[in-house]
Amino acid sequence: MEQFTYQIGLGEDDERLDKWISNALPDLSRSYIQKCMKEDAVSVNGVPQKASYRLKVDDEIVFYIPEAVEPPIEAQDIPLSVLYEDEDVLVIDKPKGMVVHPAPGHYHGTLVNAVMYHCKGCLSGINGVMRPGIVHRIDRDTTGSLIVCKNDHAHNAIAAQLREHTITRKYRAIVHGVIAQDAGTVDAPVGRDPKERKRMAVNEANGKHAVTHYEVLQRFDAYTYIECQLETGRTHQIRVHMASIGHPLLGDVVYSRMNSKFRLEGQTLHAMVIGFMHPSTGEYVEVSAPLPEYFERLLHIL
Repeated sequence: MEQFTYQIGLGEDDERLDKWISNALPDLSRSYIQKCMKEDAVSVNGVPQKASYRLKVDDEIVFYIPEAVEPPIEAQDIPLSVLYEDEDVLVIDKPKGMVVHPAPGHYHGTLVNAVMYHCKGCLSGINGVMRPGIVHRIDRDTTGSLIVCKNDHAHNAIAAQLREHTITRKYRAIVHGVIAQDAGTVDAPVGRDPKERKRMAVNEANGKHAVTHYEVLQRFDAYTYIECQLETGRTHQIRVHMASIGHPLLGDVVYSRMNSKFRLEGQTLHAMVIGFMHPSTGEYVEVSAPLPEYFERLLHIL
């Protein structure tokens, strides 16, 4: 059983207990946290509390997180857009709105459920039963290229390339504002936002080295269409970096305060190109995912 302990400081008070924990532990769903609270797994100043408890300065929260009982993950016949496939790897064009792997409170309809059906159990097991074949991920509302590994040899080879930053990853995005320069680089560490624990931020104190190169493809009235190439691969890196230079992604409700006049589901971000050295042949493989329909339509409108 894992224990999480925290003392509430100034500016963190007067928030619902369940909401605060949900922000502090973003990998856990709010419904899961509330379930744990009903089982007296959360106490404030030594007393079990309800989800609606309002926090006060100097309150000490203790959350005993139960050992994860991982349910069997079901293979589901969910249509997949396959960009490349052989005996070692599978490259999927992930649609918008699809979560990559199961998590507490969310065990169905994920990419993992779909690839388990597609691959008939032939997936790497290094990341455990919850993430078979998954060596990297993209956000739920980001579309595009994602590598899935069919065996542990492939998994280790691709993971090593990710660590060494030798995998080619090019994204397409639409950002707010007109970027003046034709190309640029954002070199700023990315880590957990100290004020909003569910967000990432440029964090000079505790962030990890992060570099994003961008190039302007087309300028519009109040927007810019860009290509971003990752040198590193931190959580929400492109979203954080572009917001940090005053050009947040269109549709990004987490890192942008700018209103969108378009009806969008999350950020306009597409993982277009992924390139890697093949785990068995050693040859360079590059795969491109076409822009999704909503993205093409938006470009046409702009």
